[in-house]
Amino acid sequence: MTQPVCVISGVGPGTGGALAKRFAAGGYRVAMLARDAARLQALETEIAGAKAFPCDVCDPGQIDAAVARIEQELGKPSVLIHNAVGGAFGSFLDIDPKILNQNFQVNTMGLLYLARRLAPAMIEAGKGAILVTGNTSALRGRAGFAGFAPTKAAQRILAESMARDLGPKGIHVAYIVIDAVIDLAWTRQRFAGKPDDFFIKPAAIADEAWHVAHQDRSAWSFNVEIRPFGESW
Repeated sequence: MTQPVCVISGVGPGTGGALAKRFAAGGYRVAMLARDAARLQALETEIAGAKAFPCDVCDPGQIDAAVARIEQELGKPSVLIHNAVGGAFGSFLDIDPKILNQNFQVNTMGLLYLARRLAPAMIEAGKGAILVTGNTSALRGRAGFAGFAPTKAAQRILAESMARDLGPKGIHVAYIVIDAVIDLAWTRQRFAGKPDDFFIKPAAIADEAWHVAHQDRSAWSFNVEIRPFGESW
């Protein structure tokens, strides 16, 4: 097992699947994490070099078990990409407070659990990368995003704290703000009539994640923002 190993959470038909394909194509053995075992198995048949590990990132026990299997079957991971996301729309008056807590468990605590389990081996090796896929909710609390934005803001701050801890130890931590509507079947339906240029392609997100994960150690990024060329910001 000489190939490097990458762990990706929240793998599905969109960004997660694109990330798995990109890192597998780049020579990694990819461990795909998600709750939907059937969907992971389907992706495993499509992506050479990728393997399914059903796991709920809200459960540290499940993470420990999954990572133990990954280390035994693939090797010790050198890259972690936390792409799992919990989201909900509504004002602070409308949302069920339980939804905010649920999303916090996925977005923030999931990152904490995964990083605590995987970072020690990276520290021992003196190298590695931890990337988090985020969005503009990590930077601003828009009306109607009360069940989501606080959890993404906390996620970004946790990643920044991790970056300051791990950077001097050779571990690159970066936060990728995706300021765009991702090109998926359901977003195409929701934004029917929008031109192709309105959407960001999952494969393009994956290409940027690949670039960030392999930046020269003399020029690491933390805050990375990507958006379509016509996006108003």
